[in-house]
Amino acid sequence: MIRAPWGNKQYWDDHEAKDLQWIERVSKILSEPSANPVYRAQFTFDFAKDNLRAAIRGYSSGGNITTIATFFPGVLDAWEISNRESDKICAENDLKTCRDWTFELTDLNHYIYCFWLVGLALALEIPDEQWLRLVALIGDGGQDILLDRIIAYRQPEREIGEKLLHAKPYARLLKAIDAQQAQQATLLLAFVEHWYPELNRRGKQQPWWYIYGDPVMHPLEMGSYFGRWCFEAVAAVKVFGHEDSDCIGHEHYPGDLLHPNEKVIPTPNSSAESGWWGRLLGLKSRKDSKGH
Repeated sequence: MIRAPWGNKQYWDDHEAKDLQWIERVSKILSEPSANPVYRAQFTFDFAKDNLRAAIRGYSSGGNITTIATFFPGVLDAWEISNRESDKICAENDLKTCRDWTFELTDLNHYIYCFWLVGLALALEIPDEQWLRLVALIGDGGQDILLDRIIAYRQPEREIGEKLLHAKPYARLLKAIDAQQAQQATLLLAFVEHWYPELNRRGKQQPWWYIYGDPVMHPLEMGSYFGRWCFEAVAAVKVFGHEDSDCIGHEHYPGDLLHPNEKVIPTPNSSAESGWWGRLLGLKSRKDSKGH
């Protein structure tokens, strides 16, 4: 069962195969001396992202949920290598940075990247050794009240920040977490519904994956689309135990990470289907199991 709202079986099969071929190829490259040592730090961090993207693409295509966890070692190994290589290269060449990525939670791209990894790690209950490595890579607490509280579920000693670094869309999730029980489900759904639209930014702060699958700006045939999943909501539900039944079936909510027996195909929102998006993609509306 394909989970992602867009893309047919051939699309997912083709790009899953390419992901695995690429991971095998790069793993071999990294086991050998670098032909371009100055670029190695950037190359290996890109490879960390490639492993995460392959894991998410496998989920989008309908793969076994437990398979996602098999990509975690690749993410962590590559990120750690990248950090070591960056420290070495920067020291040797008197550089402040040698990677095209901002490793600060104040940067929206890095914040999302870390939040996704934390959400998946919690949902999949990765081993302690991997969890500790992940938290070490993310860095000390005390920076962001939301992410720190999520991480503290599995690391109670983590310092909790006092401010929220990215109000849009994450103020909605924080509000849902802190709400009275009767309001939590409604507010959680509001966060999931506003998550993608409120992530839209200009310039480098726009998430690097944001336009993948857009029929005008980055259509499916370019092959970059790997799904648009709100793993942040799953992390909050896992940690705080909120009722998420209203979110099941939403196009951005990967609910079966927590409810593996829920066989629901996420449905693109009705306005997208009836508008230019749906016409360009030639998609027909798919009803979820609730009959919405």
